[in-house]
Amino acid sequence: MGHTRKKVVVIGGGIAGLASTYYLQKEAREKQLPIDTMLIEASAKLGGKIQTVKQDGFVIERGPDSFLARKTSASKLIKEVGLEDRLVNNTAGKAYVLVKDKLHGIPEGSTMGIPTRVMPFVFSGLFSPIGKLRAGFDFVMAPSQEEGDQPLGTFFRRRLGDEVVENLIEPLLSGIYAGDIDQMSLMATFPQFHQIEQKYGSIVRGMRKAMPPAAPPKQGEKKKGIFLTLTGGLGSLVEAVEERLEEGSVLKSVRVDRIEKNEDTGMYTLTLSNKETIEADAVIAATPHQLLQKMFAPYKQFDFFKHQPATSVANVAMAFPESAIKKDIDGTGFVVSRNSDYTITACTWTHRKWPHTTPEGKVLLRCYVGRPGDEEIVEQTDGEIVNIVLEDLKRTMDIMEQPEFAVVTRWKDAMPQYTVGHKERLAQLAKFMKKELPGIYIAGSSYSGSGLPDCILQGEEAVKQVLDYLFAHDVQQVG
Repeated sequence: MGHTRKKVVVIGGGIAGLASTYYLQKEAREKQLPIDTMLIEASAKLGGKIQTVKQDGFVIERGPDSFLARKTSASKLIKEVGLEDRLVNNTAGKAYVLVKDKLHGIPEGSTMGIPTRVMPFVFSGLFSPIGKLRAGFDFVMAPSQEEGDQPLGTFFRRRLGDEVVENLIEPLLSGIYAGDIDQMSLMATFPQFHQIEQKYGSIVRGMRKAMPPAAPPKQGEKKKGIFLTLTGGLGSLVEAVEERLEEGSVLKSVRVDRIEKNEDTGMYTLTLSNKETIEADAVIAATPHQLLQKMFAPYKQFDFFKHQPATSVANVAMAFPESAIKKDIDGTGFVVSRNSDYTITACTWTHRKWPHTTPEGKVLLRCYVGRPGDEEIVEQTDGEIVNIVLEDLKRTMDIMEQPEFAVVTRWKDAMPQYTVGHKERLAQLAKFMKKELPGIYIAGSSYSGSGLPDCILQGEEAVKQVLDYLFAHDVQQVG
C-alpha cells in the first residue's frame, strides 16, 4: 500500500480549496502518506473573494473583512501559518438600523436580531407599540408543528411578527447571505433557532438561556468584539498559506471544464481549458455551484444547482479626512431596513471598527449595495455607484465632500442562496456521489456555510473524507 502513490486534485483556489490543499499536504508529510496533491485555480491569483488592497496607509478589504472568533477553524489555520500575533478583535461599539431616515440603536441584548432583554426592546424606537405587543406572543405561542424545512422569514414572522422581522432580524440576517429572508432555508442557515424553539417553546426565552452572559472585561481592559481579522488584511492569510504549499503543486489561470469517471480504473479524468488532461484518484471540488454543475454536466443529479440562486453585490470603500464628517455618530456602522428608501444595504465605519486599517486623521467607510430583486446597481460604473452611495450618506451623516479615493468591488452572482430544501438536496447528492462517484467531494460557500471558518472547516472535512476513501480503497485492492 505504501508504494502506490495517489493523485488528489483540488479545484478552486478560494479559502476552501487553499485549506484543503494545505491540510492534505500537511497530512502527507507528517504521516508519510503516498499522496501527490495539485491545486488548480482558473484565475491568475489565489484567494477567491479574499482580496486586500493597501493604499495611502489604508488597509481595505474587497471581500470579507473578518470572521467570528467563536468559530475556531479560521484561527487554527492562521496559527498554522504563523500569523497568530497579527490577529486582532474588532472594537466593540454601538450598531444601528436605519429605518425611514432615522438611525436606531440595536437594542442591547439582541443576538442575531433576537431580543433577549425586555427593557431595551420595550424602549426601542425601532418598533411601534403594536409591533412590540405582537413580539410578546413569542412567550405564549406553542412551538411550530411544521415538519421539515421552512423559510427563515416564515419562522420569525410567526414567532415575533412582521415589524421585528423587517426592522431588525431581516437587515441583520439577510446581510450575512445577501439573501431574501422569505426564501432562505431555516435549516441550512440557522437551524439552532428551530432547535431552541422546540426545546424552550419561546425563542426569546430560549436564546436568553442558551446564550451565557459574556464575561465582563478585566479592569482597565476594553470590551473585545466578537470578530477577528489580521492587521495586514485577510489577504496576508492567503499569501502565507500559498507560501507553504509544495513547490509546483499550484496551477493557475487554467480552468477544469469536465470531470469524467473511468469505469475500468475508478480514476477520474479532468479536462482542462488548455486541452490537457489530468488523471486523479480523488478530487475536492471547492468551486461555486454553477461551475460544479458544468464540470459534472452529464450527471443530472447536479442539475438542481442550475436553479440555486446567487445574488450580485458590490461594496464601496471610501477614504475621507475626519473634517468631512459633519455629523459624527458614536458607533461602528448600520444596516438598512427594506422599509427605508435607500440604495445602500449597510455601512461599516471601518476606522472605528478596525482602527488599524486607517491612518490618523482619516476616516474609512465601507458601504454595500445589491440585494435580491435590486441588483442592477452592480452593473453601473464606479463613478455612478460612488455618487449613489454618497447621496445616501449625505442623508445619514451629512457628508458633502468627495472621497479622497474610492475602491469599488463587484461580486457578480457570487453570493449563493440556501433556499428551502437546500440541506435535503445536498444530502441526496452526497448519497449519489458516494455510490456512483466515490472519491469526489465538495467544499465551499455554495454548500454548507459561507463564512471563512465554515469554508475552511468544509475543506478540512473534505480532506478527512479523501484520506478515508484512499486508504479504504487501497486496503480493498490489497485484499
